[in-house]
Amino acid sequence: MIVVACPGQGSQTPGFLNEWLEDDAHRATLAALSEHIGLDLVEHGTVSDADTIRDTAIAQPLIVAASLLTWQALAARADLSGVGLAGHSVGEFAAAAAAGVLSPESALTLVRARGQLMAQAAAVTPTGMSAVVGGVEDDVLAAIAAQGLTPANRNGGGQIVAAGALPALAQLAEAAPRGARVIPLQVAGAFHTEYMASAIPELGALAAREATPATPTHQLWTNADGSVVTDGARFLELMVAQVANPVRWDACMASFQAAGITGMIELAPAGALTGIAKRGLKGVPTVAVKSPADLDAAVALLAEHGA
Repeated sequence: MIVVACPGQGSQTPGFLNEWLEDDAHRATLAALSEHIGLDLVEHGTVSDADTIRDTAIAQPLIVAASLLTWQALAARADLSGVGLAGHSVGEFAAAAAAGVLSPESALTLVRARGQLMAQAAAVTPTGMSAVVGGVEDDVLAAIAAQGLTPANRNGGGQIVAAGALPALAQLAEAAPRGARVIPLQVAGAFHTEYMASAIPELGALAAREATPATPTHQLWTNADGSVVTDGARFLELMVAQVANPVRWDACMASFQAAGITGMIELAPAGALTGIAKRGLKGVPTVAVKSPADLDAAVALLAEHGA
């Protein structure tokens, strides 16, 4: 089985959709989604600068829309009926739409609100996130806990993202665990921690009003604990709760291994998850679909390893 992975926030770069939108059909698809949510995704994917697309309220719908655009382009060239799906953080909404749990329009509606609500929650208290790369996992987790921080993203492959108060993150950097580097991330706040709890009630209410979740058409893993979820309503519940709970991408990768996956394809804006997979899923071939030119390699991987 091939896993198709949908990336999370931080994967976007200025102009990353330029090549995709040379295709009139792709441009029309993105323009329609832009109109649906009242946000110009075409502009943000082509001409907006790094600071603009770093804004949580813009970054999240932009990333999900880009992944869905890539999914549609890949589906036009290959049979994707047998692939599995997983998303990292906000990428779960793209995975849910690709798996038929949500329509693309419903997914973007929820993500648009998710980004806005998380941005509002982040503005209440100055917080942040730092990647801790390397070191012994138990030592890293102990150091994070000692500073009163949360391991918000346990990504596997030697990377854990700590989140919480800025002074505590600074202390973590000064007293980095042996063999580890602490790298501050350019994000608005401590995502996937209790600091985001205020976003959950309104997002949950919107999901109840606007979404009619369906049974997944593909095997679909959750960030909550890496398990496969077969009920669409349950997957939507988990996505809403995930806003204030840690992302267990390490558990997802462990489940991929247990399922005997034979390859991974990462949808645009690609690179982060395939990079982690090269360390955490050694020997599993990967393709990062960053541009339309990468579709050939993805199709070839499906043909060779998709059985």
